[in-house]
This record gives sequence, C-alpha cells and structure tokens, in this order.
Amino acid sequence: MSYPIARTAPLPRSFYARDALEVAPDLLNKILLGVDGRAGRIVETEAYRGACDAAAHSFRGRTARNATMFGPPGHLYVYFSYGMHWCGNAVCSSEGDGSAVLLRAIEPLAGLARMRAARPRAARERDLCSGPARLCQALGIDGSHDGIDLVSRRAAFMIADDGMPPPADPVAAPRIGITRAADRPWRWYVRGNVHVSRR
Repeated sequence: MSYPIARTAPLPRSFYARDALEVAPDLLNKILLGVDGRAGRIVETEAYRGACDAAAHSFRGRTARNATMFGPPGHLYVYFSYGMHWCGNAVCSSEGDGSAVLLRAIEPLAGLARMRAARPRAARERDLCSGPARLCQALGIDGSHDGIDLVSRRAAFMIADDGMPPPADPVAAPRIGITRAADRPWRWYVRGNVHVSRR
C-alpha cells in the first residue's frame, strides 16, 4: 500500500513560521510522506530553539553543518548523529533564528515493505520508526536531503495534514539524548501510542 501523494497537500510555510514550542506539538498526527509512497503519522517530536537553547546545534552560531537551520522555515535539516545515524528536523520560526523540530517517531502507514527492507533487523512493526535514526533509516532520509523544501510537492519528502488534529492532551516530557538543557519538557508525543521511542 502506498499513500495517495497526488491527493495530499503539504503544510503551508506559515505553519512552520512559528516558535518551535508551538510547531512541535502541532506536528503530532501530521503525515511525513516520501515520493516513493513510504509514509507515517508523526507521533513524537522535540523542539530546539536556537540561540536561547544550549542543546540546539545552532546555539553557538551558523556553521556549514547547521546552515539549513538558519534558512527559511519549512525546510528539512538533516544531520549525522554520533557518526552513525541520520536525523531529520523541520526548520521553523523566522529565517536566521536557527530553530527546528526533531522528528523522533512515526507510526508507519504505507510502504511498509520498503521500510522493512531498509531496517531488516526490526523485529516488530513498532520498531521500524520509533526513534529519529530508525525513522530516517526506514524512510531513506540521509544527508542528500538536507535543505529540501517540505512545502514543495516536488521535494523528496513533505509533511501533510490528512484531517486528523493534533492530540488534545499530548504528553510533554524532557528531551532525550542530550546533556545540556536536558530538563526542559520540549519533547511531545501522542499518549498511548506504541510507536513512540520512549514513554
């Protein structure tokens, strides 16, 4: 089964042109969709707020690695983590702010055969995309996608709204895998969803 990309509209740029703390919970239940039909519902996100956030890649200013974070909102920032894994983020706020939302987990909806081929060691469906590295592996997101425009239908990936609203009561929890500003409850996830990376 593939997701009907031709009948799906990407989120507008205005959706991303807000504070990361607003965008992150509002991304829950949106659809992350690849042009090859692989798709999943976003169930976990994490906000990073630029110069005011010591955990953000952009905290110390612009570099070649984090340049996409400082670009226009609505683009995909992809970075290599610990020399092993790719992680994808939706750039938000205003151009120059260096803010983004890490896409931490999705619930697979379509293209599961391709996801399983990309992650052959995943024993269960719930393990395919539960975590930012697993998500990128399953969907085929890598460094070549850094900077793509999520608002464009012609891009390799987009984020769309299929009519399901964000949860009325998302869980807000501390961010994971960081040492600075780790106590801030800037991670959100869909309550009770089994595809969340950590509850």
